[in-house]
Amino acid sequence: MGEESVRKRKGEDDGKKDGQSIQSHEPQTMNLQKQAKLFLFPLHGICMIVGTIIGSGIFVSPKSVLANVGAVGPCLTIWAACGILATLGALCFAELGTMITKSGGEYPYLMEAFGPIPAFLFSWTSLLVTKPSSFAIICLSFAEYASAPFYPGCDPPQVVIKCLAAAAIVIITTVNSLSVRLGSYLQNLLTAAKMIIVTIIIVSGIVLLAQGKTENFKDSFKDSKISVSSISLAFYNGLWAYDGWNQLNYITEELKNPNRNLPLSIIIGIPLVTVCYVLINISYFTVMTSTELLQSQAVAVTFGDRILYPASWIVPLFVAFSTIGSANGTCFTAGRLVYVAGREGHMLKVLSYISVKHLTPAPAIIFYGAIAIIYIIPGDIDSLINYFSFAVWIFYGLTTLALIVMRFTRKELRRPIRIPIIIPVIVTLVSILLVLAPIISAPELPYLYCVLFILSGLIFYVLFVHFKFNWPQKISKPITMHLQMLLEVVPAEEVTE
Repeated sequence: MGEESVRKRKGEDDGKKDGQSIQSHEPQTMNLQKQAKLFLFPLHGICMIVGTIIGSGIFVSPKSVLANVGAVGPCLTIWAACGILATLGALCFAELGTMITKSGGEYPYLMEAFGPIPAFLFSWTSLLVTKPSSFAIICLSFAEYASAPFYPGCDPPQVVIKCLAAAAIVIITTVNSLSVRLGSYLQNLLTAAKMIIVTIIIVSGIVLLAQGKTENFKDSFKDSKISVSSISLAFYNGLWAYDGWNQLNYITEELKNPNRNLPLSIIIGIPLVTVCYVLINISYFTVMTSTELLQSQAVAVTFGDRILYPASWIVPLFVAFSTIGSANGTCFTAGRLVYVAGREGHMLKVLSYISVKHLTPAPAIIFYGAIAIIYIIPGDIDSLINYFSFAVWIFYGLTTLALIVMRFTRKELRRPIRIPIIIPVIVTLVSILLVLAPIISAPELPYLYCVLFILSGLIFYVLFVHFKFNWPQKISKPITMHLQMLLEVVPAEEVTE
C-alpha cells in the first residue's frame, strides 16, 4: 500500500470525525515501506546496521579520542573496545526487541520493567536532550567539513559553521516533513556516498602501509595519558561514532525469521563497522602524527589533502554527504518515540499528530529541528558529545538492567532470543562506570545540570500525567487547535504494533 492508496482511502472516509481513517493507515504504510527493504535476508539487516551507525562520528571523534588518551596505541584500543561494547549492547536489545515487540526504543522496555516514571523520564530526556543534541552534533560536523575547503590553512569561522549547520537542519526537516518517500530516497543515496568515502580512506591507508609508512606506529603507547576520567571521555567520543546500535531492535518486525536473522545481523554488522573504524584510524595515522591529527580542524580533509591531491576535494564532499545522510536518518525516525509516548499520554498530543497532505509526523520533526537549532547556538561538538553520551548511557544502563530484572519478574514472557545473563550484567556495569567516572574524577557543573534536568521531568510527570490538572489542558487545547490548522495535522489513531 503506497501513499496514493492511503490518500484514496482517506477520501472515501472523509466524513469521519477528526480524520481518524487517515491515522489507521499511516503506521501501516511506514511499516510496509520498511518491509520492502528488510523483509527477506540477514543482508538487509546488516546493511541497515552499517548504514545507521556510520555517519559523522568516524570523521569527528578520532581527534577527541586521541586527545583524551594521548597516544596511538590506546586510541586504537579504545576504538576496538567501543565496537565490542556496542555489539554486547545490541545483543541485549535484540532479546528485548523480540520479547517486547513494540516501537519506541527503550521506552516500552522501561515501561514494562519499572513502570511509567522511568519511561517518562526517558521520553522527556530524549525529546529535549539526546535526540535534538544528536541532530545538532551531526549537522555541526557536516558544516565543519563542508566549510573546510573554503578556508585552507585555518579554521572556518564559528558563525559560518553554525549558520551552515542551521541551514542543514532546516532543509532536512523540510524534506522529511514533506515526504516519507523523498526522505527514504535521499537516505539511500547518501548511504551509498558514505560507503564510497569509507572505502577510499581504507584502501589508501592499506596501500600506504604496504609502502612502509609505519613510522607513526612506533612506540605507540609512549606518552599516553591513562586515567579513569580520560578513558571514560575517550569512550564517550568513540561510542558516539557507534551510536545507532541501540536501534537494531526496530528491524525485528520487518525481518523474516528474526530469531536467526537479528542476532546474525548484529554479529556480522557491528564487527564489520568496528573493523572499518579501526582501519580508518590506522589510515589517518599513516599520514599524520598524533600532534598533526590533533591540530587538524577536519581530520579526513587533512588526509585527503596529503593523499589525493589534486582530487582532494572528493573527501570533504563525500564526508559532507555522509554526515548529512546520518542527520537525515536521525530526522527520518524522529517521530516514532514521540508517537508512542503521546499514545501513552506522556507527551503533548500535537507532537504525535501526522500531516493530512503528506502523511508524515510533521509536528515531531519540526519540533526536533527547532530544538536542535537551539543546541547549535552555544555548543561546540566535543561538549555536546560529552553531555549527550552522559545522558544517553544513563538510560542504556537502565534498559540493560531492565533485561536482567525481567529475567526474574517476567519469566512468563516468550524470549525467542535468550542471551547469557553475563552480557547484560557487563553492559550495565560498564554503563555505571561511564556515567560515574567523569563525575568522580573530574566533576563539572554541566553534568550536574544534566542530572537535574532529567530529574526535573518528575515535576512535569506529577503535574501533567499523574494528577492531570485541568488548567494545563485549558492552555494547551487552543494552542493545539491553532497548530492543527496551521500545519494541517490530525491525531494518530492507536495502532497495535
